[in-house]
Amino acid sequence: MKKVFFALALILFAKFNAQGWKTDEQYIQKFALYAVEEMEKYKIPASITLAQGLLETGGGQSRLAQQGNNHFGIKCKEDWTGKSMKHTDDAPNECFRVYDDPRESYEDHSKFLAFRKYYVNLFKLDMMDYRGWAHGLKKAGYATNPRYAYILIDKIERNKLYEFDKVSSKEALYAVLKMYPNLKDDRIFMAQLDQSQTKTKAVTVKVPYEQISYSEQKKKVEKLVTKAEALNSILIKSHPNGAKKFVIIPDDIELAAISKKFQITESALMKWNELDRTQLRRNDILFLENKSSKGNVATYKSQVGESMHDIAQKFGIKLNKLYSKNRMDYGQQPKVGQLIYLQSKKPRK
Repeated sequence: MKKVFFALALILFAKFNAQGWKTDEQYIQKFALYAVEEMEKYKIPASITLAQGLLETGGGQSRLAQQGNNHFGIKCKEDWTGKSMKHTDDAPNECFRVYDDPRESYEDHSKFLAFRKYYVNLFKLDMMDYRGWAHGLKKAGYATNPRYAYILIDKIERNKLYEFDKVSSKEALYAVLKMYPNLKDDRIFMAQLDQSQTKTKAVTVKVPYEQISYSEQKKKVEKLVTKAEALNSILIKSHPNGAKKFVIIPDDIELAAISKKFQITESALMKWNELDRTQLRRNDILFLENKSSKGNVATYKSQVGESMHDIAQKFGIKLNKLYSKNRMDYGQQPKVGQLIYLQSKKPRK
């Protein structure tokens, strides 16, 4: 009997461990780019940021990450004026920050480290020294677990996250593909990669005269040039679901700029893509025509960090149709690994 129990325990442990690995891989594939972008802006190793995200969210499955887009367990503190949620951590019903988008959580984490005196010595370390950063975070009091540094280092080395410390944001998706070659069969990922590799052409912009300093004028020109180059680099793609025209947004940009470039009204773009904001983010999928009522494949298992809107965009399906097919209330979000029906309606239990 003991042998049978031990064997069952081993099987259950192996299954749980395999699921953990799976969600860790999905988390890295989705959020590695964010970590590299933050590294470029704030000089924090991407490996450290990703390892902390993996650890804090349990591979993207924590309640804070799924309901509050909070990937680093940052509490409200006295200076927080944004949305919040109650969650039991060190004490019952503590106040945690809520973000509209995971990318906001990543940037807030960077600012949390960059603008607090406790972490100032970290920024004296080499960005390639992830071990030094891990021990430095523990020493500065970031976490109470005495093994925190070693847990981070293990996640970095087990998942080869140090590879992301060596690349730029333009190379990040290529690094993800190199790490997970099966992504070559994901046409949306490959479209995002294709867009990130597009070389920008030099553009000329007209800048109205203003009585401002040279440095301010220079920053303004650089911003306008960056925006113009990004718009110039956009490639129109045909979606595998009905050959619908779509683009991958190359950089954070206003919807109005896309509307002007393609001569499509903002209201039409918002309707076709079920948008509730006009600020587009890098790597967003944006359709230039109405989406289909069903998918080109029967089902799909939701992955870490995906919302129903993400899945609707990925498969070129109208969001209301997707909710209807899966018998879900509008606004309800899928669980990791949930089977999502894309063609026929989900069978009743």
